[in-house]
Amino acid sequence: MTSNMQNGTADAAAEASNIPALVGINFGNSFASIAVFTKDGLAECIANEDGERQIACALSFFGEEMYIGSPAKAQLVKNAKNTIVGFRNLLGKKFSDIPQSQSTTSAPVIQHPELSDEPAYKVEILQPAPAPLPKSTSGTPAASSAPTPRSEPIPAERILTVSEVTTIFLKSLLQSAEDFLGKKVQGAVITVPSIFTDAQKDALEKAAADAGIVVYQLLEEPAAVAATTTTEAWSPTLAVDRTQLVVDVGSSSLSLSLLALRDGLAHILASSSSAGIGGDAIDSKLTTFFANEFTKKTKTPLTVCSEKPSIADARAEAKLRLAVEHTKRTISASPGAATCSVESLKDGVDFTSSINRLRFDMLVRPIYDSIARSVADLLDSAKVDPHHVDEIVYVGGTTCLPGLDEHLCLTAGFNEDINTPFSMGTVIGGGIGDPTTVLARGCALQAALIASLTEQDAELKKAFERNSELTEVKTTSKILGLVFPDESGNELGGTWIPLVPAETVLPARRTATFDIGLSEQSKRFAFELWEVSEGIE
Repeated sequence: MTSNMQNGTADAAAEASNIPALVGINFGNSFASIAVFTKDGLAECIANEDGERQIACALSFFGEEMYIGSPAKAQLVKNAKNTIVGFRNLLGKKFSDIPQSQSTTSAPVIQHPELSDEPAYKVEILQPAPAPLPKSTSGTPAASSAPTPRSEPIPAERILTVSEVTTIFLKSLLQSAEDFLGKKVQGAVITVPSIFTDAQKDALEKAAADAGIVVYQLLEEPAAVAATTTTEAWSPTLAVDRTQLVVDVGSSSLSLSLLALRDGLAHILASSSSAGIGGDAIDSKLTTFFANEFTKKTKTPLTVCSEKPSIADARAEAKLRLAVEHTKRTISASPGAATCSVESLKDGVDFTSSINRLRFDMLVRPIYDSIARSVADLLDSAKVDPHHVDEIVYVGGTTCLPGLDEHLCLTAGFNEDINTPFSMGTVIGGGIGDPTTVLARGCALQAALIASLTEQDAELKKAFERNSELTEVKTTSKILGLVFPDESGNELGGTWIPLVPAETVLPARRTATFDIGLSEQSKRFAFELWEVSEGIE
């Protein structure tokens, strides 16, 4: 009995050691996540040392300490000038191309004092004092034979380029992955927005390389979604040929992509990006709502979302914004009310209030409407009828809100039976349709695919290189199918069998099985190959 258990343990350890140490990294402007490839052929999102699967993209310097993630974001309350957030979107940009805002909510972007047109951050730190001089052992006279005592840390300024900040943050993600896996990571696939330029991609690759990450591929976010949603684990009941809408709501922008999924291959039909529509707008609505509640309950005036707030109001707003993130997550997971509680919000006064789902959806209805209009504009520009969209996939923590899904499905003209992670029940409990992990899991699957290629697949490997000619493909423009005429010979009658959908990447191969009724007089039959366009009237 003991021997069998030991053998089973050894086999399990050997099997675990054979799992390739591959990771997928979703590197957002506000949050990041890490996924690893498991022995079951699946990708799972892991937590860092703080137990977070959604890791805030933030760095903060306080004295001799450096904080990363949520501990750094919490420093925005009292140490905003030394806290760096929102640095991903500045990668690869020149200082002259960055709009200079007067916001005091985080460390400002400055011109690097030594590098031309290079954006950077200036933070205040404490440098460790030099080591004390040892006790003199020579025979020469000295003022004192005792060793020199250690002096206090020295205040100093540190200049960090955007690339250096990114390297520090990515290195922390790599360390979290290696701590979880227990071995060195072989390679990674990292997400990039579709709007990233070649210069920004080059800057991200350099920062990742400086962090010690072997980058297999920079994968655009819609492609990472396709890598996840084309697996059997996503939904075995969905058709392999379908049209998919990806709704990616970030902190400050909305990205939409319309994909044609054809037997595991994805082709982008249309995409769009809108600034100012995102989680920050919802946070501002909630922050204003609770600030007004605070003023009513305590008679203490609190002004938020102001261009020039007072120091007390700015700190109170920072505290409220951190609190409403938890309120928003509670609203996403619970059909009841969500609480917002802040200790010593302003002038030492504590604050606690709540908001129910109905009031919340009414409050953020303008953001929902903006997203629905953007979806309608995208479908109109692509000349795709909403009834032809088979599936909606959500990306980002904001899209975990059930109210957004309900509003979009009701107002955008989709079929009542359209598939979404909510209709399939895969969002509840952080399931496989969880919008916060879908990108990282897609990157991990892509990393496993690239790592599985051998030297004999050298030509195929070129398809994963940037600007590869192999990614420029042709597609069908119409539906290809067979028409079996009826017995009367009517040209408009008969049976229509679709074979190859429109927007299918070529070359394509399909196998179809169907039943055809034959007359008793003859077993011979004929059919015609048609190229058609479908429409709804």
